[in-house]
Amino acid sequence: MNKIAKTRPASKSPPSGRKKSSKGLRRKKPHVDNGMTRLDTILMCIKNLLRRKVRTALTVSGVIIGTCAITVMISLGIGMQKTLEETLAQLGDLTIINIYNYGTSTEQPLNDEMLDTIRLQDGVVAVTPVYNTNASRWGNYTFSNGKYTYDGQIVGVDFDALRSMGYTFMEGDFPTGENGYEGVFVIGQDSLYSYTDKKGNYVQQTTKPDGTPSDPPVNVMKDKLTLTINKSEESNTKKQPSFKITCTGIMTSDYQRNPSTYGVFMDIHYVKSLEKEYQKYNGIKKDKNKVEAYDNVVVKVESMEDVQRVEDFIKSYGYNTNSMESVRKPIQDQANQQQMIFGSLGAISLFVAALSITNTMVMSVYERTREIGVMKVLGCSLSDIRGVFLMEAGAIGFSGGVIGVGISYIISFIINHYAGMGGESGGMMGMTSIGGSSIIPFWLAIGSILFATLVGLLSGFSPANRAVKISALSAIKQE
Repeated sequence: MNKIAKTRPASKSPPSGRKKSSKGLRRKKPHVDNGMTRLDTILMCIKNLLRRKVRTALTVSGVIIGTCAITVMISLGIGMQKTLEETLAQLGDLTIINIYNYGTSTEQPLNDEMLDTIRLQDGVVAVTPVYNTNASRWGNYTFSNGKYTYDGQIVGVDFDALRSMGYTFMEGDFPTGENGYEGVFVIGQDSLYSYTDKKGNYVQQTTKPDGTPSDPPVNVMKDKLTLTINKSEESNTKKQPSFKITCTGIMTSDYQRNPSTYGVFMDIHYVKSLEKEYQKYNGIKKDKNKVEAYDNVVVKVESMEDVQRVEDFIKSYGYNTNSMESVRKPIQDQANQQQMIFGSLGAISLFVAALSITNTMVMSVYERTREIGVMKVLGCSLSDIRGVFLMEAGAIGFSGGVIGVGISYIISFIINHYAGMGGESGGMMGMTSIGGSSIIPFWLAIGSILFATLVGLLSGFSPANRAVKISALSAIKQE
């Protein structure tokens, strides 16, 4: 009899003595973090740099020399630029454009309408005509206090424009214009002695016993002054029109400006009204064919960068112009060229330092191959290993940059001190010929440190990548 073997169905319940644990099914492996902390990286970086003190010192020295070179060279360029600007400023305002229209034939006359067009240009701060007319007993007007007569120029200007052009006063100021500009004027310091007596003799300036100059014949700020319309030779009229005038200020002498401070300055519209009064009084008919235009106009722009653009716009109308741009631009180009040469010399020094950092880091990788393998076996990530080498390279660049900037300040002080003492002999090593000063602004100091640090990081990037590519097993076996 065949026996049929019966199989016992597998039980879904756990064997006796075992209990199913739901917690056991969700249990995770504990997280083991073998990565390096930032503190570990910093400590290892310091340890490795101090391990080869001489090599580290020599590499940092290269960065110091490169940082000093580039910082001092650029500082000399900045000092030369400042000296250049100060020198040009002594020659006149660098933001002034002079328009000359003597005998110029253009379709657009240089009149008030054209001046309004120029005022609308971007960067234009002020525009004033310079309209000259003579004032003396033989001219169109007599300007006197009854005893002495002014013999000089009356200049018609726009006071609002002149106020923004940097004129200074030894007494008083420009008129405010609250009650208009009629009958008010300012006078230049040197014109205080441009007076004649009743016989037509000039009143000479003398020196007092105490060495101070004599007082002007007319106290323009206090005396009662009158402007009288003169008769022409052909005029038969008797009574001459006269106007009371008041001085509001005495301008400090400054012949570098246009208009210069010599003369009496009145509002341009008031001067034109006086001319009409002169023509009416003397029966002079106006020439209808004559085109009214100014011979000289002064334009002030906001900055030196606006000069060339505004000047080109004015020239497009056919006017002749003049500005310090024609002097400044060639000198500026030469200064920029020299500054570029200075910066290039410093950059070459820093490039040599970068090669030194790269060489140091490559040698460090070869010497620490076994150490890199141990770090990989212990579970350090590739980014941790790369970070160690990059931090070492960056630390070399940063420390060299900081020390280099500090030494640059010392060198800058020495240059400025001995260049200033050089006088006519040319200063220390002829520094006065290239500007005579070294200026290290804050942005240059910070920029030099950051640049040196960046050079260090870039120099250490390739050796750091080489380190992470080393095989752990072969590195461990290496002696």
